[in-house]
Amino acid sequence: MTSEPLQPVQAPARRTVVAAVGATGLAVALTACGGSDDTSSSPAGAQGNGSPSSGGTDGGENATAGSGGTVLAKTSDIPEGGGKVFADQGVVVTQPSAGRFKAFSSKCTHQGCAVRDISNGVITCPCHNSEFSATDGSVKKGPATQPLSTAEITVAGDEIKLA
Repeated sequence: MTSEPLQPVQAPARRTVVAAVGATGLAVALTACGGSDDTSSSPAGAQGNGSPSSGGTDGGENATAGSGGTVLAKTSDIPEGGGKVFADQGVVVTQPSAGRFKAFSSKCTHQGCAVRDISNGVITCPCHNSEFSATDGSVKKGPATQPLSTAEITVAGDEIKLA
């Protein structure tokens, strides 16, 4: 039985290996630190598209009139200039100005910690002290670079409901 001589295997170029390792590391870093615009993984009722709707008791851009949804709180439970985190629903509701209510995902866009403190128009994440606007969810102070996604709520009478 005769065998053919073995052909040497050519290893990939050093530059190719370094580029592949770098690309993999970058992908891992972006996945770990980045926020997600995917609304399928957002908390119940969270909307990443920011599409405005109106209604309710001057409830703001993401408050709509209607009777559906889970009751989160009474309007009197949400302090003006502050807010309240609803951990089970994954949302934070704020009242940036009298009679105007907003809702956002309570998940910080930096590393996914739940935001905790809301006062003086600022939502704060306790993990790395990222700060977000209670009016529109935008980043006021990093390390977060992406805003909190909006959540749809309804304000009818004195009830705030998750839409």
